[in-house]
Amino acid sequence: MEIFIVSVFVLGYLAITLEHTLKIDKLVPALLMMALAWAGIAFGLDSFPNWFDSHAGSMVDGFKDLPMHADHVKGAIQHGPASKSDWMESTLLHHFGKTCEILMFLVGAMTIVEIIDHFNGFNTIKRIIKTRKKSLLLWIVCILGFILSAIIDNLTATIVLITILRKLVKDGNLRMWYAGMIIVAANAGGAWSPIGDVTTTMLWMGNKVTAMQLIIKLLLPSLVCMIVPTVIASFLPAFKGNMAADEDDEDETSPHGTKMLVLGLLMIVFVPIFKTVTHLPPYVGMMLSLSIVALVAEFISSREFSMTSVAEHENGGSHHSSPTFGALSKIEMPSILFFLGILMTVAAMESLGLIFNFGQDVNKALNTDIFITLLGAGSAVIDNVPLVAASMGMFQHEIDHETWHFIAYAAGTGGSMLIIGSAAGVVAMGMEKISFFWYLKKISLLALVGYLAGVAVFLLFK
Repeated sequence: MEIFIVSVFVLGYLAITLEHTLKIDKLVPALLMMALAWAGIAFGLDSFPNWFDSHAGSMVDGFKDLPMHADHVKGAIQHGPASKSDWMESTLLHHFGKTCEILMFLVGAMTIVEIIDHFNGFNTIKRIIKTRKKSLLLWIVCILGFILSAIIDNLTATIVLITILRKLVKDGNLRMWYAGMIIVAANAGGAWSPIGDVTTTMLWMGNKVTAMQLIIKLLLPSLVCMIVPTVIASFLPAFKGNMAADEDDEDETSPHGTKMLVLGLLMIVFVPIFKTVTHLPPYVGMMLSLSIVALVAEFISSREFSMTSVAEHENGGSHHSSPTFGALSKIEMPSILFFLGILMTVAAMESLGLIFNFGQDVNKALNTDIFITLLGAGSAVIDNVPLVAASMGMFQHEIDHETWHFIAYAAGTGGSMLIIGSAAGVVAMGMEKISFFWYLKKISLLALVGYLAGVAVFLLFK
């Protein structure tokens, strides 16, 4: 049955990789392989010799000798699972709970960003950028990408900056160059922040790293990863000279745009502080931040109903007029379901001890630093979410061990080497119609140089 479960993962992931060829959204194979993997565990549970205890981080002693089911005497105190079925139920609940913590965190962050966008808050950034010099604009968007991605995540930062670029750069070919460099900068910026990338969020919420140590250890390598390619790119012909002056397009503005931008960003940054002070899971802080931003948004809009209202307004307006309801309707639910499928599938393989045993073999055969460097390169081909999820089961180091920080950097920035290697790359690919081979020819080498430069800095100062 182990072979069946691994085969399901391999075939499912192959379908995810070939999403555009098969014309099937990646969330479909992700959810399918999750369901099949856990069904395989349920059907083959009695034949499994090993089980991995996610709580203790070790294999369960004597698992193969446990009964399939145990009779629980009413009122008796149970000291841990007493049967294989108890272990399966306990482990499934544990992984589902941890996965939902991550997903609810992402839902909260996405909703805050959409509320900001509802008030055209990001137009504030556009109004600040006045230069027509190509090389200076390159530095501005890369620095903004590096900073914004650390606050609102690399995917959202990429969407925001490309949207702004469409107002500033009319030449489609030149805009592809800027978009390519934004991908590199946004992925670098997301790697050093606990809320900048799904993978760093996973490590942070999985108690593998703390927010402060992640920032201290990865800020310099990530900065180098952004600066080196940007320096090289600024000497390329594409970024020489000035852009032709265009008539400024006036966008719809809101008097509350800047206010909501500042409030939203501050409340997202507040989440790690809340966790440090209260020791509560990060999603609790994100829900608090969301509620405050939503309250201000509803107050500003002077709505007479709450974010959950479905009744029509007496004057004919519907609940869609609510800024918070509108924001909730725009969040990327396909991405949320995709992460659910991937994380729970990896959890299934981890529960059988497959990932733990693989990690033990890797540690014996290969230097850890070399393995993680290759893992980062692999994230350009294979999505970094399952790679990080698997690595969390491979290594049993204490919190803030250098291995966790290196994994965060490698998985976060390595995906920049191919346009399909990161969520930021995929969304830029769609927004600007960037081809795989154009990116491979123009940007991949720059991303590789930046990635290796950051690796060198991390290893030098670790």
